[in-house]
Amino acid sequence: MRFVYSDRYHFNVGVHFFPTEKYKMVKECLIAEKFAQSTDFFEPPAPVIDDVRLVHTKEYVDDLLNLRWTSRTVRSELPLTWEIVQGFLTHTAGTILACRFALEDGVAMNVGGGFHHAFPDHGEGFCYINDIAVALKKLQKDGLIERAAVIDCDLHQGNGTAKIFQNDPRIYTFSIHQEHLYPIKERSELDIGLEDGTGDEEYNRILSETVPRIIAEHKPQFIVYVAGADPYYNDQLGALRLTKRGLALRDRIVLENCRHAGLAVSVVLAGGYALDTRDTVEIHVNTAKECLRVLGQLTQKSEDETNNETAQQNPSS
Repeated sequence: MRFVYSDRYHFNVGVHFFPTEKYKMVKECLIAEKFAQSTDFFEPPAPVIDDVRLVHTKEYVDDLLNLRWTSRTVRSELPLTWEIVQGFLTHTAGTILACRFALEDGVAMNVGGGFHHAFPDHGEGFCYINDIAVALKKLQKDGLIERAAVIDCDLHQGNGTAKIFQNDPRIYTFSIHQEHLYPIKERSELDIGLEDGTGDEEYNRILSETVPRIIAEHKPQFIVYVAGADPYYNDQLGALRLTKRGLALRDRIVLENCRHAGLAVSVVLAGGYALDTRDTVEIHVNTAKECLRVLGQLTQKSEDETNNETAQQNPSS
């Protein structure tokens, strides 16, 4: 399996909820646990600004490139430095590359990306560039796909992605999220807002009923899976109650349904703000393991051994 990663994904945002060090930690963990080798990770190509302009307005892109603090950039809730802008551009190039790999291999992961709160004309919610939308527009422009679906399982509604594709019947947007929480909601093709305290059983029951229906009714050619780690019960920004095992089952439901339908799927990491960043990293690593499993590259023995080790280290996981 091919992963996309760059050291530029980790940029300095100061004291902040957004743990950008998690990207490097995920890569290191996958290699240390022998689920991947260093040669399985691919550096994104140089970002192409014209790709970003497929989604974002000229004025907003100019603000970013010139580091202008305006009404369009201030809502990001992040500092605005060239290191950060370059980081978001690299994440976006990485999501495009991961989508291309997924079309070739069936499944690929960008060890980054998932910035679903960025709108065409402004940033929001720790997001400057909507890499998901840029990647899908790029695939369409290059004639690689016509129809696609975004399956967004982050804690927060993918409001930017929903807004971008509201008038594009070729892209189906689905978001399952905590309802009484940021952001102000936009209209996806399908939104499922969950009550505070929703746990593994209800969440995955709903997901297992919904994903096959989306695939059957919309008939996408390609899936972007937004695999946020923040529905975790110990996340600082949310009140859903999913465990690590429940989140891994969530991943399995999405990936197996895509695989069964013969659909390529590109995975992006999106949010994750656990009190201990190592918990967020473990959840993202578990998503990668589910990708490997659905590709037949994770043996049952190695899966059982890893699950047993996790249970011994953290019985409540």
